[in-house]
Amino acid sequence: MHIDITPEVIVTQLDLGHGEATLEQTKTAINNTKDFDKFSKHIISLNDKLKHMQGYIALSNSAPYFKIKCDNIESDEILKEFIDELNHWSDKYDVELKKVDNKDVYYILGKN
Repeated sequence: MHIDITPEVIVTQLDLGHGEATLEQTKTAINNTKDFDKFSKHIISLNDKLKHMQGYIALSNSAPYFKIKCDNIESDEILKEFIDELNHWSDKYDVELKKVDNKDVYYILGKN
């Protein structure tokens, strides 16, 4: 079965909230993410994989991108697992991530 990954699907599947402002911010992030359509369906599965690590994909308030964040800052082991999963995902789908200085937050920039 083929599912079109629309802004509405992203908002719902990533549980980003509701409202027109969220939908518009999602559209902006999609438009700023190079070749988003080529890996969009894999964003949802990544988000699911990160949940047990207290990781998730959200919209950035400071940049026009999706961000990936881990809220579990107390366990070095879980943080390592989180980073390893991100590296594996970005390598597998050839997606460029940008780490935010001094934080365990990454922006999804798009295809390399």
